[in-house]
Amino acid sequence: MCEKNKNSVLIVDDENMDILSLSHILSPEYTIYAAKDGEKAIMAADKYMPDVILLDIIMPGMDGYTVLATLKKSDKTRDIPVIFISGLSNTADEEKGLSLGAADYIGKPFSPTIVKLRVHNQVKMLNQYRTIERLTMSDQLTEIFNRRGFDYRMNMEWIRAIRDNSVMSILMLDVDNFKVYNDTYGHQQGDVALQVVAQTIMQSLNRPGDIVARWGGEEFVVLLPNTDIKGALIVAERIRINISEIVVPCADGTKTKISVSVGVNRHEPNIGSFLENFISEADKALYRAKKTGKNRVCAP
Repeated sequence: MCEKNKNSVLIVDDENMDILSLSHILSPEYTIYAAKDGEKAIMAADKYMPDVILLDIIMPGMDGYTVLATLKKSDKTRDIPVIFISGLSNTADEEKGLSLGAADYIGKPFSPTIVKLRVHNQVKMLNQYRTIERLTMSDQLTEIFNRRGFDYRMNMEWIRAIRDNSVMSILMLDVDNFKVYNDTYGHQQGDVALQVVAQTIMQSLNRPGDIVARWGGEEFVVLLPNTDIKGALIVAERIRINISEIVVPCADGTKTKISVSVGVNRHEPNIGSFLENFISEADKALYRAKKTGKNRVCAP
C-alpha cells in the first residue's frame, strides 16, 4: 500500500539485480512496484497507476518499445511518464524510444545520483501539472469541482456507463431565493451560505464515486453513478432535508436558514444517447420544483 502523499515508481526489468539496485536507490523516497516482463508491466501499470515507470528496453518476449507503445494506446496509462533503462548506447535506439513517447533515458550501470535526479525531474513536473489541473478544475469558493472539473468527470462516467451497460442519475440543485438572501445579508454572507451548501451536499453522500460540483452561481450538480431513480430520489431528499435543517450564522450572530430545490433525472447511456439531454431533463425537473413551491424534489 502506498504511503500518503508518497509518489510511486514501477520498475520493469527481467534482471533481479537491476530491480534490487533501483529499488535500493529509490525506495527511501518512493513507493516501489516491480514487474519482470512486459505483460506483467502493463497489468501493474493499469492496477497501481504509478507516477513514473522505469522500463528496460531489452527483455524476452515483449520488449520495452512494445510495452511503451501499448501503454500509450490506453487512456488510463498514456500520460504516465516512462524512463527507459538500457545498456544500449546507440543514438538510433534513443531516438526510437523518444519518438514513441519516452520521457528520458537512464543508462546501465546505474549512477545513483543520475537515477534520483531523472526520476525526481519527472515527478516534479507531474506534481506541478496535477496542482495546476486541480486548481483549474476546482471552485475556489466552495473547494469542490467547478463546471470544467465536472464536465471532465461526467464524460468519463458517461463512457464507463456505456461500456458497462449501467445506469446513472443526476441531481440539479438551486438555492432558493438566493438573491433575496444576498440583498438581505450581504454578498460575503452569501458566500458563506454557498460554502455551507457545498459542505452539506458532500456530507450527505455515502459513496466516494459520487461527484459534486458548483454548476454556477447558486446552482450545484451531483452525479450518482450506478444509481437508479429510486436511489437518486432518496439521496436528493436527504440533501434537501439536511440543508433545510442547518443554521447559517452571520458575523453579527444572526442565525439564517436556507433551502434548495432539486431536479432529478436518471438514464442508461448508450451510443445513441446524448449527455446534453440527460442534463437538460434534470434542469427541467429543477425548474418545476422551483415553480411549484421550492424546497422540494422533482423528477421527470
